Amino acid sequence: MFADLIASQLTDPFRIGLIIALVVTMARTRDVTGAVLPLALGVAFVAWIIPATMGSPAPQATAFGAGLVANGLLLAVALAGRELVRRYRR
Repeated sequence: MFADLIASQLTDPFRIGLIIALVVTMARTRDVTGAVLPLALGVAFVAWIIPATMGSPAPQATAFGAGLVANGLLLAVALAGRELVRRYRR
């Protein structure tokens, strides 16, 4: 069940959009706020806010844990994509 929950969260377009927006925002404000803390807090916030507001078939703690895993994977892909774009533009 946990793997199914993660798989469904990985394909959620709203979650993907929020993580991409988080990476774009971090890139623009990196000089002032840094990178690690805003990304970590953003991942945790998205993992909490989506099940809290939209509901989830799983208990809140389970949905939050699966959200952390899914958001971490999505963040890794978004950061890799950002790095590819940066290298391509050079």
